[in-house]
Amino acid sequence: MPDEEIQTIDRPQAARTVPPQARPAAPARPQPTWLGPVLIVGIVLAALNLRPAITSLGALFEEVRTGLGMSGTVAGLITSVPALCFAVFGVTAPRLSRRFGPAAVVCAGMAAVAAGLLIRPFTHNAAGFLAASALSLAGIALTNVLLPVIVKRWFPDRVGTMTGLCSMALALGTSLAAAATVPMTSALGGSWRTGLLVWAVLAVVAVLPWLPVAAAARREKRAAASEPAAHVRADTGPKIVRSRTAWALACYFGLQATGAYITMGWLPQIFRDAGVSASTAGVLLAVTMVMGVPLAFVIPNLAGRMKNQGAIAVTLGVFGLVGYTGLHFAPAAGAWAWALLLGVSNCAFPLVITLIGLRAKSPAGVVKLSAFAQSVGYLISIPGPLLIGALYQHSGGWDLPLTLMAGLLIPQIALGVLAGRDRTIEDECGMRD
Repeated sequence: MPDEEIQTIDRPQAARTVPPQARPAAPARPQPTWLGPVLIVGIVLAALNLRPAITSLGALFEEVRTGLGMSGTVAGLITSVPALCFAVFGVTAPRLSRRFGPAAVVCAGMAAVAAGLLIRPFTHNAAGFLAASALSLAGIALTNVLLPVIVKRWFPDRVGTMTGLCSMALALGTSLAAAATVPMTSALGGSWRTGLLVWAVLAVVAVLPWLPVAAAARREKRAAASEPAAHVRADTGPKIVRSRTAWALACYFGLQATGAYITMGWLPQIFRDAGVSASTAGVLLAVTMVMGVPLAFVIPNLAGRMKNQGAIAVTLGVFGLVGYTGLHFAPAAGAWAWALLLGVSNCAFPLVITLIGLRAKSPAGVVKLSAFAQSVGYLISIPGPLLIGALYQHSGGWDLPLTLMAGLLIPQIALGVLAGRDRTIEDECGMRD
C-alpha cells in the first residue's frame, strides 16, 4: 500500500472510506535518527538543481545555437520546452508516487537531471541536444511536483520553514547558474560544452542523499505491507477538478510563472532599448533574480503563520504593478528601483509552493494538488513570453507589452486572494468513496 494512503487513514476524513472495524492501525514506527538531517540536505540539493539546466543554457544560448547549427525555429522550440515538459511530465508524478513512493521518484528525478546534463554537452546535433534537455527537464518536473509532498509528509509541523528553505535554494541555484556560467566557461577554456557540463557535477551530488532516503522509505513500505491495515483504494484522495481552490491555485501558479518567464526573457531587452548598456542590463536582471533568495525564505515562513495568505498575494501583485508602471514611464531613470520591485513581485513562486502544502490535509491530497496546479499552471504560462515578443515586434516598442504585463497582475491578485483562503481541497470536494 502506498505510504501516502497509510498516512491518510490516520485522519478523521478517512472515516468515510475505511470501515470502522478496519480503522485501528499499528502504531507509527520510529524514524531513523539520521533520516531528518539527510532529508534536509537532499531537499536543499534537489532545489538547487531545479533551474540550472535552464538558466545555464540561457547564458550560453548563442554559442550553443552556433555550435550545433540550430535554425531559429529549433532555437525557439528549445526555449519553450521547459514549461511544456513541466506540464506534461508533472501529470505523471501522482501515479509514480503511489506506485514507488515520493522519495524514490525524487531520487529517480535527480538521476534523470544528472544524466541529461551529462549527455547534453556531448551531443552533436540539435535533436540529440533537445532529447538530453528533455530528460533533465522530465526529472525536474517530477521533483517540482513531489518536493512539496516530501515536505508535507516528513515535516508536517514545519511546512513554512522547509518550503522557505527549498524556495531559497531554488532561487539561489537559478541566480548562480545565470551569473556564473559565462565566467566559468571562460575560465575553463571557453567551450560551451565544458560550461554546461559543470552543472552535471552538482546534479550528481544531489542524487547521493536520496539513495538512502529512498531505501529507508522502501523498507518502511514493506514493513507496512506486512502488517494488518485498513484497505484503501489506490485513488483515495479528493477529486481535484471539483475544488475551486485547486483551480484558483493552478491559475495563480500559471500567471505568476508567466510573469517570471517574461521577466527572465525580456527584462534585459527592455532596459537596453531604454538606453541602458548591455552589461548593466544583465546586472539588473541578476538583481531581480537575487531578490528571490532572502524573500523565498521569509515569505513561506510568514505564510505558514497566517490563516489567510491573500494579503501576501495582494502585496506582491502591487509591487509588480508599480514596477511595470515605472518601466513604462521612466525605464532608465529608475531602472534599479524597477528591478528590485519586480524581483519582489516574482516571489509569488515561493508563496504558491507554500499554498500547495497548506491547501491539502494529507500527503495524497498534496501530491494531487501539486501535480494539478503545476501542470495546469505551466500550460497557462507557455503563450505569455511568445505573445509579449509578438507584441513587441509588431508594435515597435514596449508600451503595449508592458500594459499587458501589468494587466495580467490584476487577475493574478484576485486568484491569489481566492487561493489564500483558509480552506482545503478535502473540505471542498471530500474524499473519494
